[in-house]
Amino acid sequence: MIEVPTALGIPTLRTTLEPSPADPARGLVDRFGRRATDLRISLTDKCNLRCTYCMPAGGMDWLPKQDLLTTAEIRHLVRVGVDQLGVRELRLTGGEPLIRADLEEIVAGVREDHPDLPVSITTNAIGLARRAAGLKQAGLTRLNVSLDTLDPQTFRMLARRDRLADVLEGVEAAVDAGLTPVKLNAVLMRGVNDHEAPELLAWALERGLSLRFIEQMPLDADHGWTREGMITAQEIRDRLSTRFDLSPHPADRDGAPAELWDVRPLGAAEGTAEDNAEGTPGGTDAAPTDDVLGTVGIIASVTEPFCGDCKRTRITAEGEVRSCLFSHEEFSLRDLLREPLKNGESAQDRDTAIADRWLAAMWIKPAAHGMDHVGLDSADFVQPERSMSAIGG
Repeated sequence: MIEVPTALGIPTLRTTLEPSPADPARGLVDRFGRRATDLRISLTDKCNLRCTYCMPAGGMDWLPKQDLLTTAEIRHLVRVGVDQLGVRELRLTGGEPLIRADLEEIVAGVREDHPDLPVSITTNAIGLARRAAGLKQAGLTRLNVSLDTLDPQTFRMLARRDRLADVLEGVEAAVDAGLTPVKLNAVLMRGVNDHEAPELLAWALERGLSLRFIEQMPLDADHGWTREGMITAQEIRDRLSTRFDLSPHPADRDGAPAELWDVRPLGAAEGTAEDNAEGTPGGTDAAPTDDVLGTVGIIASVTEPFCGDCKRTRITAEGEVRSCLFSHEEFSLRDLLREPLKNGESAQDRDTAIADRWLAAMWIKPAAHGMDHVGLDSADFVQPERSMSAIGG
């Protein structure tokens, strides 16, 4: 039995974990045969925006600095993940990772330890203009930028801050620094920015940026999410199809959250009436291949979930393993990192204990989040107490 301490204020429901029958050599395998190779580590719960779908206007009760993982602890966990558990990709998230003054040091340290590991960040790009070149030099591979609108007034409404110009400047700096492909993440809100979808895609394609639309998930701190208010993946495709023809991208999705669509000028793809009646934008047959403008991704976490192919494992800013964004259980790795070695225990023994706890936490990962076919009033789905900012995407 692996003992897991319960920390005050953390939504951990279990205090013990049964040892996982998974072999560390096989990686972070769960009961359903999924193998987590994509590690997301949150660097902070703080953010300099107050996006309506994420946190309250007044902010939240931030974690004390001493509770956050240090640079050395982050490097340590990445080493255990890569060397013992088969992690093959790292994304640093938040909150807003650019708030960490030591972000370049973290990236450089991970790069020193793992020269070939893809390392990316998810950011709102505020402050990126002055740090993009340094992050590239430190070893950052690429980044994802949150950008929901190109309209300054709408940006102020959504983010509760007048910072659109800073975000756009940061995107440009990332391209100039070679942090490509720069990916954009957009959340559409009904009656607010959903009409902008075609314009946002056209803007991204003209600049060689990779745009992904994300269904709003029930991870807002105000718990104001409703299924009726959410713009679905089908609605996103419908809006984009007023200006473009979409057809499924031929490459294997390979567990990626985004389903990719090839984008062509309106009228270029040849779809049948039956295709369109079934809601397949642009059809899938006989579409030309020489006029593709680019691709667009749609992450349909709610209406078209991809839980069966999930490859992600998450660690919060204070070092808690979450097997899923919607978990109600967390298990501390930070406690093992900071606990003095016991008599006769080696550093290697402690790393094995960290790996064992991580394996056990992932072994109990649920088959699915449960919200694809039920409402929030159903016992099959309970919204996590933590918001996206506190969890880390």
